[in-house]
Amino acid sequence: MSPFLRTVLFTIVAPGFWTILLPYWVLHREVSSTWRRLTFVALSGLLLMASGAVLYFACAFWGFALRGSGTPAPIDPPKKLVVEGPYGLVRNPMYWSVFFVMAGEALLFGSATLREWAAGFLVGSAIFVLLYEEPALRRKFGAEYEEYCRRVGRWLPRLKRT
Repeated sequence: MSPFLRTVLFTIVAPGFWTILLPYWVLHREVSSTWRRLTFVALSGLLLMASGAVLYFACAFWGFALRGSGTPAPIDPPKKLVVEGPYGLVRNPMYWSVFFVMAGEALLFGSATLREWAAGFLVGSAIFVLLYEEPALRRKFGAEYEEYCRRVGRWLPRLKRT
């Protein structure tokens, strides 16, 4: 099966859980889960969701499947280190992309529970990156990954000196 199709399957299972199934489950149970009027906050949520979706597809499909010959799944990672596109700005843009969709949903629906889940996702992602992902990438890519870490920030872009 191609990396593209494997990425589609991963996207349905992992980000699909966090951005579709979990919000549906939460909103289905919240009393105030009706759509909000299209206020500035709700529109901001839609924009954040769209930005997150575009960023995810750039990372997962353009970055991992096409450039890296792999998927976002830890059991099927890219064969090549991806340092272009969004990965040229920060080392973990895919986690940001899922967080943006989750935070956008929280804004759109005015859901405190979804805000808490989004924050929890970000904290859990940071722990996963530190304890599993970065050590695995260091073992797999060695000096190439170390150089990448020196050039590119983990979560925030590094400002270059001119």
